[in-house]
Amino acid sequence: MARVCLCLTGKTLSRNLAAIEKYRRCIDVAELRVDCLDPDERFLIRDFPGQAGLPVILTIRRRIDGGYFDSGEGFRISLFSRGLAFAEVDRRRNFAYVDLEEDIDVPSLEEAARTFGTRIIRSCHNQNGIYDNMAEKIRGLARTGDEIAKLAVMPRDLGDVIKVYRAAKETSGMEKIILCMGDFGTNTRILAAHAGSFLSYTSDPELLPAAPGQIDPETLVKHYRFRDITARTTIYGVVGFPLKTTFSPRIFNTVFGHEKIDAVYVPFPAQNLNDFLHLAAELRVAGAAVTIPYKEEIIPRLRNVSDTVRKMGACNTIKTDKTDHSPDWDGINTDALGFSESLLRFTGKKNLRGMKITVVGAGGAARAAVSEIHRLGGRGLILNRNSVRARELALEYRYKWGGLDSQALDTMERYSDIIIQTTPVGTYPNIDDDPFELYHFKGHETVMDLIYNPEETAFLRRAKAAGCRILNGLEMLIRQAKYQYQYFFERDFPDQLIPRLEEIIRRKA
Repeated sequence: MARVCLCLTGKTLSRNLAAIEKYRRCIDVAELRVDCLDPDERFLIRDFPGQAGLPVILTIRRRIDGGYFDSGEGFRISLFSRGLAFAEVDRRRNFAYVDLEEDIDVPSLEEAARTFGTRIIRSCHNQNGIYDNMAEKIRGLARTGDEIAKLAVMPRDLGDVIKVYRAAKETSGMEKIILCMGDFGTNTRILAAHAGSFLSYTSDPELLPAAPGQIDPETLVKHYRFRDITARTTIYGVVGFPLKTTFSPRIFNTVFGHEKIDAVYVPFPAQNLNDFLHLAAELRVAGAAVTIPYKEEIIPRLRNVSDTVRKMGACNTIKTDKTDHSPDWDGINTDALGFSESLLRFTGKKNLRGMKITVVGAGGAARAAVSEIHRLGGRGLILNRNSVRARELALEYRYKWGGLDSQALDTMERYSDIIIQTTPVGTYPNIDDDPFELYHFKGHETVMDLIYNPEETAFLRRAKAAGCRILNGLEMLIRQAKYQYQYFFERDFPDQLIPRLEEIIRRKA
């Protein structure tokens, strides 16, 4: 089982000890980043392992390797020596590991470490990409059989991440640490067990950034259930781009824990849909949610699609029943039912007959909303920045259409019983953005924004201030996830968890 390592980047030893206490229940190892310490604190590192009460890695990371140390190599070697000196019989009071980069060649340091039981992590950090032959690179790092090879690279896309997982398989007999930095590499930190990685590095968000893409220990252990993940754990996920605000992993991993399902749900930000599909085949991903901008693009790549997907031209959920490296994907759309159930519950209506409704947007989420509005008898107006896309969608249902401009205002006022905002404009972190500032709410409108982070967008705040009833996308998110779960596992969703899931998302948003 992979271990959880907390990178300690505080400026003082006392601050780093406080971080250990904060996360002690979630971590197995700590890495003391001496390069982050104030100068006076660096001379006091020898006693830190005894104070920490858990195994500690001694690391002094240079700037060229992504660290903060720039005081000269001679001084850095002397600090390593100070940390390893005066070893005690009780090994728990010594550094358990020392991280030495591949170009360090100081036999006295290595001899001191081995003499007193401190294991050497021989590391390489590539901040600018990956290597042509990473398996060979990993094998070449460890100079002796007792060293742990560590390779950290910066992938440019998920295509690079695939190569890292393949290198991990090729070196499956080695004790190693292998990971990808940045947003594309977050999945390698969660799936360390699948890569055969000895450690997964985490950090305290209140301290200096330790490395791009690290998450905090509590999120890794509690929300991703890291300690339960093995090489046999089934992988599910969500694909989209940039995928900064998805709460689907929190929903599904909570349900997996409650239902005791050996599965994990992982975010896969992908600049290219094909890269995700290839990575999914490599990892044998069993199912995935599909979000912006791929809900329409995914359809031609699917073996079978539901009638709903065929009708609305958008798919948000895929799964496969194959376990080889060339899966056939099937797809459905759960956004539609999630949307309509949420809206009808909020309005207290059984259908939308006689209602005149404006939909802002013309993407995959808008397609799901418009399909349900039509099914439930509503009359619609579709407005979009790209009016051509609005027209294409509107013609399918014989609805009115227009651009997000002053010419649409008169028509919108006649279609304002309900206003549905389906675009990503206003989502975190751009919470002050408003998709249609030209429209002034009158107070009689029911306004729904499919965004759930933040809980109230600028669009909803304006509507609320005018006296409108407002609804965000939280309930829709959970309801569509409910149908995704039922599609993945062909069994009922544990409805008793819904209040808990709502609270988890509100707390995090």
